[in-house]
Amino acid sequence: MLTLHLSENSSALSLPAEGKTLLALVAGQDKARLREVVAGKIAGKLVDLQSLPADGDEIFLVEAASEEGLSVLRHSAAHVMAEAVQAVFPQAKVTIGPAIKDGFYYDFDVEKPFTPEDLEAIEKQLKAQLKKGSTFVRREVERQEAIDLFRAMGEDYKVELINELPAGETISLYQSGKFVDLCRGPHLPDTSYLKGCVKLLSVAGAYWRGDEKNRMLQRIYGTAFASKEALQAHLFMLEEAKKRDHRKLGKELDLFSIQDEAGAGFVIWHPKGALLRTLLEDFERRQHLKRGYQIVMGPQMLKADLWKRSGHFDHYRENMYFTRIKEDASDSGEGQEYGIKPMNCLAHMLIYNSHLRSYRDLPLRYFELGTVHRHEPSGVLHGLLRVRCFTQDDAHIICTPEQLQQEITGILEFVAEVMNFFGFPYSLELSTRPEEKSIGSDADWERATAALIQALAENQLDYVINAGDGAFYGPKIDIKLKDALNREWQCATIQCDFTLPERFDLSYIGKDGEKHRPIMLHRVILGSIERFIGILIEHYAGAFPLWLAPEQVRIVTVTDAHNEYGAEVAKILRDADIRVEADFRNEKLGKKIREAQLEKVPYMLVIGDQEVTTKTVAPRLRKQGETLEPMRVEKFIAHLQDELKKL
Repeated sequence: MLTLHLSENSSALSLPAEGKTLLALVAGQDKARLREVVAGKIAGKLVDLQSLPADGDEIFLVEAASEEGLSVLRHSAAHVMAEAVQAVFPQAKVTIGPAIKDGFYYDFDVEKPFTPEDLEAIEKQLKAQLKKGSTFVRREVERQEAIDLFRAMGEDYKVELINELPAGETISLYQSGKFVDLCRGPHLPDTSYLKGCVKLLSVAGAYWRGDEKNRMLQRIYGTAFASKEALQAHLFMLEEAKKRDHRKLGKELDLFSIQDEAGAGFVIWHPKGALLRTLLEDFERRQHLKRGYQIVMGPQMLKADLWKRSGHFDHYRENMYFTRIKEDASDSGEGQEYGIKPMNCLAHMLIYNSHLRSYRDLPLRYFELGTVHRHEPSGVLHGLLRVRCFTQDDAHIICTPEQLQQEITGILEFVAEVMNFFGFPYSLELSTRPEEKSIGSDADWERATAALIQALAENQLDYVINAGDGAFYGPKIDIKLKDALNREWQCATIQCDFTLPERFDLSYIGKDGEKHRPIMLHRVILGSIERFIGILIEHYAGAFPLWLAPEQVRIVTVTDAHNEYGAEVAKILRDADIRVEADFRNEKLGKKIREAQLEKVPYMLVIGDQEVTTKTVAPRLRKQGETLEPMRVEKFIAHLQDELKKL
């Protein structure tokens, strides 16, 4: 007998196995469930619906709309797409095609890069295949048989993958239509589940196995959902994301640029963007000062010996920039090697060590809006979201072991207040020790990890484990916010470090008059200022709230005869600390208003004959058609101040 759970709410069924497939067992109990489920789970392992359960198995059904179900659905869609590619381009060689977040991709080795027209032809072929329909058939084979099969097909990449499989590994093949692939599975019973639910999205270059020394492949991205409605909703969100793309809006709003002649990954801030950044940084300074942080500043370069001492030279060198400087003209050697800082922690530890510290001095909270440089591969650079030079709202808290929990809780509360201020819901991850690159003793890692877990538990915060993704010197809590399009972004982080205080011999005099080792917390709240601004641009679609808008008010005059009063109003507003610009151009009023709306200025003040005569202004909001009644300038200023107080 076996146990079958048709749904979470139904009672478990006890059934004879009778050599029936899982698909047949479900059909025998509830045929309506067949279109809702795509796989089963036995002993925690996903299996095909075509598999044969054994006596004693307890089977849970996996619904198409679940996270695991979508993974099965999308992996199956990747196979169907690969078949379509080889139907249109018979010489294309296949490599790997996994399911990923919100979709799937498959990499192909082809002579020429795919064009948009090629993508259309491939999608047309894919739809034809889905209309015709085919089943997914699993077959387990011996290693040599698999090698001979793919070698005969000219699929060199598959042969390479098979040769790297461990001895004794089960080798399984899946066939749908004419396409045969090396794959662990599971897959859908047949391709009918995908009708109307698949969309190909884009093409990009990708090196085989992510190594730029290998051949450049063509990667086709696609997406698939459990229903047509879910697919259409996702495609709508993708279109909305295109409209909100911070690179597009950054250009339209004249905020920033990234220019080839200046170097990839280096941001040039234009006046409005620099003002936006300044407003955000001023907000940061106020928030830190009221929480007892001290503002510090470190140099952009430090001697390489310090980076060796910290472990960055051995474990982070590929992401750093180095230079050599001759100390004076008489230096006939290569000069002193310096590392341009990728992080701010070293200077903060030097500040700490500049005095003898007592337990009465702790905790010390050093805050720096520190500009750092990190060498990111060109392929991952992406507008403001991934750059090579950025500023972090970086802080290091040096405390006693007894103060550690309280300080972690203080940071968690700080994060919560700031995320709520911007309206971002968020989730937490605990990232543990990396398997390869890390420093410090096992005992220190265990203490640091336990401290973070305890703080999360004491604050009753839910979190997930992100195994092996900690910093090389300590575990961390990563905070992931969700924007207006429900996309996740990692910004804030809290890292617990017992190792660097040891390496830099940080100490304090305890109550007993003896030296003790403090603990250091590395943390950011917004993270990279560049990245956070990119997120804000997309979150607000460029329509920043009044306090953050680089230009809060634009004065728009009807004719030149109204410019004098317009200039008078502008001065009154500036004296009241309102950020205002005036449009006195000899253009049609409608054009000037439309331009202000496109530039997402929160308020426009239209000034014509009536406003000049009555000494009033006629406010218009950036949303088309929304206006306020004419009012005196002082009343308008009070209106703005009331709006700012509500933030």
